[in-house]
Amino acid sequence: MTSPAQDQQSWTRSTCPYCGVGCGVLMRRGGPDGLEVKGDPDHPANRGRLCSKGAALAETTGLEGRLRAPRLHGADTDWDSALDLVATRFRETIAAHGPDSVAFYVSGQLLTEDYYVANKLMKGFIGSANIDTNSRLCMASSVAGHKRAFGSDTVPGTYEDIDEADLVVLVGSNLAWCHPVLHQRLLAARAARGTRIVVIDPRHTASCDTADLHLKLRIGSDVALFNHLLSRIAQSAALNPDFLRNVNGLDETLAAAQDDNPDATGLPPEEIDRFCRMWIETPRVVTLYSQGVNQSAAGADKVNAILNCHLATGRIGRPGSGPFSVTGQPNAMGGREVGGLANMLACHLDLDTPDHRAIVQDHWAAPTLPAAPGLKAVDMFEAIHSGQIKALWIIHTNPAVSMPDADRVAQAIARCPFTVVSDISAETDTARLADVLLPAAAWGEKSGTVTNSDRTISRQRALRPPPGSARPDWQILCDVGRRMGWPQAFAYDSPAAIFRDYAALSGKAAALGRDFDISALSALEDDAYDTLLPGRWPRSAERSGGRFFADGRFYHADGKAQMIPVQHRPPVAKRSPRYPFRLNTGRIRDQWHTMTRTGLSPRLSAHLAEPYVDLHPEDAARLAIKPADLVQLSSPHGRALLRARITDDGQPGTVFAPIHWTAETAPAARIDHLVAPVVDPVSGQPESKASVVAVSRFEARWYGFAVSATPLDRDTLEIADYWARARTPGGWRLELAGRRAIADWDATARRLFDLPQADVQLVSDPARGTTRLAYLHGGCVQAALFVAPQPVAVMRDYLTGVPGTAAATVLTGRAPVDQPDPGPILCSCFSVGVNSILTAIETGGLMTVDDVGAALQAGTNCGSCKPEIAALLARIQVQEAAE
Repeated sequence: MTSPAQDQQSWTRSTCPYCGVGCGVLMRRGGPDGLEVKGDPDHPANRGRLCSKGAALAETTGLEGRLRAPRLHGADTDWDSALDLVATRFRETIAAHGPDSVAFYVSGQLLTEDYYVANKLMKGFIGSANIDTNSRLCMASSVAGHKRAFGSDTVPGTYEDIDEADLVVLVGSNLAWCHPVLHQRLLAARAARGTRIVVIDPRHTASCDTADLHLKLRIGSDVALFNHLLSRIAQSAALNPDFLRNVNGLDETLAAAQDDNPDATGLPPEEIDRFCRMWIETPRVVTLYSQGVNQSAAGADKVNAILNCHLATGRIGRPGSGPFSVTGQPNAMGGREVGGLANMLACHLDLDTPDHRAIVQDHWAAPTLPAAPGLKAVDMFEAIHSGQIKALWIIHTNPAVSMPDADRVAQAIARCPFTVVSDISAETDTARLADVLLPAAAWGEKSGTVTNSDRTISRQRALRPPPGSARPDWQILCDVGRRMGWPQAFAYDSPAAIFRDYAALSGKAAALGRDFDISALSALEDDAYDTLLPGRWPRSAERSGGRFFADGRFYHADGKAQMIPVQHRPPVAKRSPRYPFRLNTGRIRDQWHTMTRTGLSPRLSAHLAEPYVDLHPEDAARLAIKPADLVQLSSPHGRALLRARITDDGQPGTVFAPIHWTAETAPAARIDHLVAPVVDPVSGQPESKASVVAVSRFEARWYGFAVSATPLDRDTLEIADYWARARTPGGWRLELAGRRAIADWDATARRLFDLPQADVQLVSDPARGTTRLAYLHGGCVQAALFVAPQPVAVMRDYLTGVPGTAAATVLTGRAPVDQPDPGPILCSCFSVGVNSILTAIETGGLMTVDDVGAALQAGTNCGSCKPEIAALLARIQVQEAAE
């Protein structure tokens, strides 16, 4: 590796701020966006690869919309006034109502040093465990499963296991879209050693296209499948008696598994048999799982059903074998390590263990430590709603959108007597509810560490100062801690000082027999911290990195692992005549969480620019729903409007909708306010993928599509029952639909676009109910609107490039015949459209995905579009065969 922080060309090394893969990046000032970003070829997590989101980082770091100064009730103020108020209100609330009357809700977007200070402030000095994190929505079930099985929240394996496995089983993970760099690593292993791939998922996803077997099981039935696998392991004499000497609970667990019924999966017996034979007959097997396992009311049981199989066979902690949880956020693991969850202490110490509390209290010189867990996320917001919690600090997360039953959560935040929000933008659903807004430093402006899914600690580094008076989170938290009366405890002057304190505490935790130990880094000088290389923990005098548990030593009191008897439990919400559909939710390829950052990139918005719902053809036919219709989803908790996609990717009776849209981008399409606030009884993680809904066609009077060179004011969009906006290279695009008649479209459009004096081109056909308008200034198109009584049929990808140009034929809605139409963007990394790929296939005789990559670059970066390219090739081959 070259110079750790910078190389000879002044590239600064940092870590991507998106998923838990933890990809290394190189960044420097320059380029059209003021920043250049590329993959770090020396980083062990990605070896230079980036996904579409990482590759577009430079497009998302602009200062537009940034919060630059503290705000009090919507008005800018100074830091002293804001922080004095925060400290005073929290101190007064605690004095009047006790420490459990306040809460922090934090985020996997925080750096480890920020997380550590927040945890220390709440648990060590305020004296409450009411600090939880949006990681509760992501990987709490995995934490619970690890702790039940291993006695600690330990990830046994490493990314190298993907390289060395002969079989990789993806359970509830669309790795190709959600962790594309790892998926490309898996495909490289397949090419190099013939690694076989099994996907276990209720939906056909991009990950299935390269799989040897796809088990399309019923939603929520994973435990029944893995219990059957465990039973077959025993029947096949594949148990490992030597390893099982280090494991408790085999007999009870096996009895529970044998009493379960694989019919609950809905899978054909021959597919189950094939899967079991593949798993049992392949010693080097990695079972990699994600949100399809975790986000369930039986999430912890699903995790333990998987772990049971690996413990029974001793396939854990060895090269190419083991269970592996891939996390969704850049520092969800760091948050787990510092005790960011309401039921944990720092350094994997347990809140309910007196010796552990004593060590932490002594290390922090804290006046008190809570002896019982605090409120987990869903319970926390319910306590806010009921008035039990009276002061709340939300840091770098958007619970008014992302929590289940999100409308009730937004109502709770609005009702809270005092709410503080730290974020980089004031334009989020949650920030709009705050009494005090604190401007925080963003990626590229702050410095600290993060831990990825395989325990690798990497540095994030600052390349430029924050805008205005924005500050790093650790600094804000320390300042409040000092103002609340604990100046010595929060006297840190740098992230390095916090890291040293944290590393020193990990050594004390290790002396109690815990797994997490980075004490070898506790004496790092500032310069050494600045140049710290990526490295996997543990980092102690005795050990550096590696795998866990191959030696049979675990972290329960007796040193053994514990198999957990589990049985299939269906999702809590029951389908009924009123709510006959099961709602599955998830992510799309090019967006992240609630799009606060990725939504700034035109490139990332081009692939799937509008919220949608996937509906099975049988259900669509029965409900008379056609492609591009608007569909209304209704649940006991809320309602949403989404564009229909008719596909057999899912199963009849199920629908799938992405989670990303908010009141800022598509208020009628917010999905999590349909999701029931049902949680796993062990982990507290919500069941986000199995709520029940009704589905019906939305009868709009009119539909619209618009493009604009300037932003569109949310208030002017009240004309529509449904709207969804997205960035484009030339400005913005907008989908609309409404039930109210519009008498004057010209006057309405002028208000919508804020162009009262612009010249207009107008074509109207009252008999057909269509209107088309284009607004020009100086001969260039500023905005255009297309209205029809049915979904508008125009070339959207052509029109998004029209604002700012002299497009004379804009009202045709079609590209001129002499101008190529690239079609909808398929490859976001290189902005390659579907039509460009189809033309190259047909005219260039391209036969493979690699041929397309060589001709157009599509699929040659992160590779997440390769399945879609393969589908285009297959479609043309079928057409040619038919001809």
